[in-house]
Amino acid sequence: MAFEKSSLVLMHGILMSGDGWQDVVPLLSDRHRVYTPTTAGHRGGPALRRSPTKVADLVDAMERYLDANGLERPHVVGLSLGGWMAIELARRGRAATVCALAPAGFWSPGDRAQAHVTKKIHKFVAMGRLARPTRPAVAIALKSATVRRLSFRDAARHADRMTGARAIEAVDDIVGCTLDVDDILGSGEHLASLNPLPCPVTIAWSSDDAIVPVSACDPIARERIPQATFTTLPAVGHVPMIDDPELVARTILAVTAPG
Repeated sequence: MAFEKSSLVLMHGILMSGDGWQDVVPLLSDRHRVYTPTTAGHRGGPALRRSPTKVADLVDAMERYLDANGLERPHVVGLSLGGWMAIELARRGRAATVCALAPAGFWSPGDRAQAHVTKKIHKFVAMGRLARPTRPAVAIALKSATVRRLSFRDAARHADRMTGARAIEAVDDIVGCTLDVDDILGSGEHLASLNPLPCPVTIAWSSDDAIVPVSACDPIARERIPQATFTTLPAVGHVPMIDDPELVARTILAVTAPG
């Protein structure tokens, strides 16, 4: 029996682009019409409208994307910063369900969790600064699985599984990001409480996350969003699509198309 596919929006993490979902999209397309927008200020996304930029500005831009595509209340999935944005879209009544993978924002201003995430993201910003003038050499170096594993070890347990082409795309995303990460990570912004929930929300931590300190963020998340469903994805790093796209797809489908 044929059924009408529901709409699903996948939102990437900071310094990434919508292309980061390309290994997951085919695994979801039988059940959903899948959209992979790029966040404002990121490579291929809309320009930022003001500086300094707040998370609300990024969510505003994502709402404009939803409106432009006739998406009133799609299923929303987000990774890291995208997970934070997904929860904010739910707060605005724009999500049918939320699946937040390794979400950012579950910290208090100036605490250890915020400082840890900021330090890790600055390492990728520094990578981009080094790569900008040396891209041809970087592209050659990233043909090596060992170099890929070491360069992206904070993002994934098995970054060597990326192809060389995919790895240089990730570097290009970092180089092409115009968002000042400190506008988000170095500010007083954080994910505020959401209770009761406006829609079902699942928070899926990565078991081996080197960027988001789960031990610090999980108690905060459970306090601020006590009605959410919590789960942990085994044997994956902060960007689980690199390590195990099939696991990511199953996790999303369990929220958006159960049964």
